[in-house]
Amino acid sequence: MGDVVTSRSDRNRETFHPVGFWYDVHLTHPQMTSMLRFVLLLLISAVSALAGDDDGFKPLFNGKDTTGWHPRRTDRPSLWVVEDGVLKNNLKPGEHGVDLVTDAKYWNFTVRYEYMVPDGSNSGFYLRGRHEIQILGDFKEGKPTITGNGAIYNFKAADVWANKPGGEWQTVEATIIGNKITVKLNGQLIHDNVVCDKATGSELDKNVTEPGSLFLQGDHGAVSFRKIEIKELP
Repeated sequence: MGDVVTSRSDRNRETFHPVGFWYDVHLTHPQMTSMLRFVLLLLISAVSALAGDDDGFKPLFNGKDTTGWHPRRTDRPSLWVVEDGVLKNNLKPGEHGVDLVTDAKYWNFTVRYEYMVPDGSNSGFYLRGRHEIQILGDFKEGKPTITGNGAIYNFKAADVWANKPGGEWQTVEATIIGNKITVKLNGQLIHDNVVCDKATGSELDKNVTEPGSLFLQGDHGAVSFRKIEIKELP
């Protein structure tokens, strides 16, 4: 039998299998290289989309229960419950509940959370258990105050009025590095590298140069939280 002669078209015939599917096509080598690059880019984009862009943030609230948290005191009933992925403090007017404290302690970090507070209700989010970012249903006030929503409580009022009405979800991103605090409320910068070297009231302790737990104030009024996450910083 004579030698088998392959045609130019046969030599250019390539088989490849992006994403588990086989294709049999006629491609030149430059075309093949371009196609493989394109498929690779698609795969990278898909993996990135599946992984999400969390920027190193880790959830503090799992949306199911209070794992990783504990009541500040045990001589009062805790009214904290989780419903439909939301952490709620179902405190009625005149009642006294308990604060909810993280088991872990932190030093430098950025924390993000969403909260909803009824008109007239009062709560707070404590950085290191010592510096309170005030939560208050004071939309009717119409201007920042030193004890109002978004204030570093009884220390500094928010720089701008960024509040939403009671019953609406509000977002916070707070960063503390050393003794400096930066806060965004509903996307607006309300505190910018504010030096706060003292506890602001109702703190866990006054050891401001040490790591501390975060806590949610639960002894003043009804409030809800969701999507609480933290990123530790150097």
